[in-house]
Parts: sequence; structure tokens; C-alpha cells
Amino acid sequence: MRIKPAGIIVVLAIMGVLAYFALKPKLSGAGSTGKSDTSGATWGTDSLAKSTSASNEKSGKNEDSRDFNYTPEEPQNGILKGVVELGATGFNSFVVNMDNQKRWKIVSKDFGESLAYEGLSTTDDVRTGLKKYIAGMFDKGVAKNNVHFVISSGAQKEPKTQMISNELKKMGYVVNNVTAEQEGVFALKSAVPPSFTDNSFVVDIGSGNTKVSWDEGGKLKSIELPGAKYYQKGLSDDAVYNTVKKAVSEVPESKRNVAFIIGGVPFTLAKQTRKGDERYTVLKAPADYKAADKKMESGLNIYKAVVDATHTDTFVFDWDANFTIGFLLGLKK
Repeated sequence: MRIKPAGIIVVLAIMGVLAYFALKPKLSGAGSTGKSDTSGATWGTDSLAKSTSASNEKSGKNEDSRDFNYTPEEPQNGILKGVVELGATGFNSFVVNMDNQKRWKIVSKDFGESLAYEGLSTTDDVRTGLKKYIAGMFDKGVAKNNVHFVISSGAQKEPKTQMISNELKKMGYVVNNVTAEQEGVFALKSAVPPSFTDNSFVVDIGSGNTKVSWDEGGKLKSIELPGAKYYQKGLSDDAVYNTVKKAVSEVPESKRNVAFIIGGVPFTLAKQTRKGDERYTVLKAPADYKAADKKMESGLNIYKAVVDATHTDTFVFDWDANFTIGFLLGLKK
């Protein structure tokens, strides 16, 4: 029996409808570019999830709310380690839980709040203050042999830092002086998640100097540049901008997808947009910030030079990372 032309059309239409519903699930997923690593991070091709909040849409603002969705692996059967940074104006201290695979998690952190240098005028003051400060770390469960002291490169020329270092040595502690290059390497170890080593670099903007570092073929490279208080040395904004921009141009193109940024000025910038207690905050463009003081203005000048040199548009501030934690990660035990 022959099928009439009208019948053929009907049959073809039915076959087309059936084919559409059979292929629809595959077609709907064809445009997905998200990836997920074993640590629970999920990201698109630019390693970020980007969204604009409904409140901004209603208010007519063009603010771009950007989240860095990465969850570090938890340490397993770790031990508590403490590290104290002797900076140019005070202490930063961290207690971390760290396992033998170098997975770590912050237990407590203190950015210069516990012991200001201004109150340490004599050696007796230093000794009394340090004993109290160290006892606080013991109370958190850190064993004496797991408390470490590090003097940053920018603080080693400060007279009061040297006095504190001498007292710590008399108390039986080892005080580690680190170079700017070492700080850059330690910052990289602390701030860059393992799955981002191949496509990112690190910026650490300190008061005394700025460190920029990256991994190149398994070798960690670091460069030292002026810090956020360069104005105290008589350096002009233009001179520092040009110096930073030229030096940071050395960062390979393949490393410019994401930048992880730490330091005093980035900390101040991140506070303005932090949404809660997230580990990572994506900074806005330098031009979107208004400097509150000269140090912040100078830090923004450095930040802008880095952006202009690399054209990286994603700078992720890590609230837990610090070069001293990278120092702990470099210890054999």
C-alpha cells in the first residue's frame, strides 16, 4: 500500500518531534564549561563565578559581584603550629592545623592587635610582653617546639625589632630572618591553591616592599618592588608606577589568568566588599576605590601598575594566607 504525500509529511513530522525530545538533554548541556577539581572548587573558563545581585539590578547599579568558589582540603590528623611575624610596627601571629601532606587550616589569627611595639621601651618590657604573648599561643594548644618567629625583610632594619629578636634568642627561641625573595616564595606557597599553580601569580603589597611571585616550570620566581610606604623614601608615584609596571611585565602570559593578592593595603580594600566570613574576596578594579590615606593611595598606585602590566582582571584576596604560613609549609617537620 502506498502512502499518500500527506501521510509522508505526517510521518516525518512525528519522527522529528521524537528526535527532538530524545536529543534535548544533550543539547541543553552542550554549552557548559564548568570544571570541578577534587577539592570542591567549581569554576568557569576564567576560574570565577560572576553574578550581579538582584538588589543592584533594582537600584540601577552596575556593580559586579564576583565570587571565587574554591574550598581547600581539610587537614587530616594534623598538629597545631604557631608562627609570629615580627613586622616593622608590630606582630602578626597565626595558629594553624597542618598535616603531613601540607594541608592546613587557620585556627586563630591576629594582625598586630596583641602586642604593639610602642609599649616595649626596655628589655624588661620586651621580655614580660613576649612571655605573655607566647603563653597565649600555648593556651591554644601549640607546643613550645612548634612556635616559630620570623622577621620580615622590611622590618630587619628597625632597631626595636632587633631588640625583640635578641630577647627571643635569650628565651631559647630561633628567630628566622627572611629575604624579600623568600617572602615572595612563601607567599606563593601559602596563597595559591594547588590547582591554580599553572595559571596564576601572587602579589604581596607590604609597607616596606612588594613581592610578586609565580611558578615557572617548577621553579618559584620572585621579584621585589617598592612597598606601600615608598613616599617616605622620597619616591614619586610616577616613578614607582613605571618601575612596578616594567618589572611585573616579566610574569608569563600563561600565569595571568588569576592573581592572588595579600598584604596590608589589599586587606583594607577587601574589607570594603567582604560579604561575610568567606575565605576569598575578589577585589574591584583600582579605579573603583577611594584612598583614605597616603599609604592606601600609594598601595592603589602599585595595584594599578600590576593590573596595567598584566591585564589580569581577577585579583583574589585570601583572608587566611600570609607569607609566614608559607614559611611553615617549607619546614621539613
